[in-house]
Amino acid sequence: MYTAKGKIDQNELIAEYLPQVRRQALALQVKLPSSIELDDLIQAGTLGLLEALGRFDAGQGASFATFASQRIRGAMLDELRSRDWLPRSVRRHARELDEAVRQLEQRLGRAPDEHEIAAELKMDLADYHQLLNDTNNGQFLPFEEMVQEGVEPGAASRPADPEFAELVDQQQRSRLIAAIDALPEREKLLMALYYQEELNLKEIGAVLSVSESRVCQLHSQALSRLRAQLHEGAGSA
Repeated sequence: MYTAKGKIDQNELIAEYLPQVRRQALALQVKLPSSIELDDLIQAGTLGLLEALGRFDAGQGASFATFASQRIRGAMLDELRSRDWLPRSVRRHARELDEAVRQLEQRLGRAPDEHEIAAELKMDLADYHQLLNDTNNGQFLPFEEMVQEGVEPGAASRPADPEFAELVDQQQRSRLIAAIDALPEREKLLMALYYQEELNLKEIGAVLSVSESRVCQLHSQALSRLRAQLHEGAGSA
């Protein structure tokens, strides 16, 4: 691992950690749309590994294995964030969806059902389902990173900090837990199956007895509810 002069042998480390890059890429790819190529994730992760080699400071206390894993994952997430997932029109409709959910929850004092949301948006149910499908295409980032982007202006363009790639601050986490608990039961179950149990869309569809497309719709709807709740909490904080 180290040369005769006590320095890290970079070639040896690269060879040792490249399989980890591939493992992390495979684990992430199963949660992403099929348009995302495994090779793209591996390439980004490899760049993250090289960055870790250049930036690692053993004096900071963290092991290289931990630091490298964080940078590999962070580089893959940076690659995903850098992509222009959705057309501007779809992004606009997504914001309108979030606002409609927020207003309905204020008026009704509960989570609105999809018929109520569609009516608020002046859409029929088929068009509303298509909107959910469209907006969901860009939302298969790991959960806390994705929700954080939804509530923090400019987060998508901000460089990821590998030390906090999988964390949000405690106040945000508490609000997030409360928002998830307020979801309708089926959407709450979906979120648990996807983000905690790490089932794929087909497996979740089997549990819920719905199609993969319907899983995507429910996922998108749940995220819109969460963003509305988090926006509301941030505004009253």
